[in-house]
Amino acid sequence: MKPKLCAAGVTLRAAVDLWYQDRNSSSDGWIGDARHASRKSDHNPDQFGWVRAIDIDARLGTSKGLSIYLADQIRNAGETDKRISYVIHMGKIASSKKGWAWREYKGFNQHRHHIHISFTKLGDIDGREFDIPLLGGKI
Repeated sequence: MKPKLCAAGVTLRAAVDLWYQDRNSSSDGWIGDARHASRKSDHNPDQFGWVRAIDIDARLGTSKGLSIYLADQIRNAGETDKRISYVIHMGKIASSKKGWAWREYKGFNQHRHHIHISFTKLGDIDGREFDIPLLGGKI
């Protein structure tokens, strides 16, 4: 089955591309490579072909550290938007497991060069815009 990025991932990636058109995207991605294929990862297609993760390069523009604010706003959106499963950036992870509070991430990849966003199955076909201030939202 051909892999397909979940609708929520398509929408969030498009919003980042729209708001940060001159950004560096060399660490962007969604489909898992050989390292991902050897383990459980939201970057790997499920049995229906859905991929439920994107990586957004941390270099968003001229403002240094902007990715920290964007990751935090995506984390905030996850508190009410059930399409977001978890966010990892700069050695921290946030999810509903701990009330969307940032905590230490103990995985191999500390995600210092990109923001990792994973989505729930609700995001497979729900491509509504996200309410994220750095991406034009109002929260």
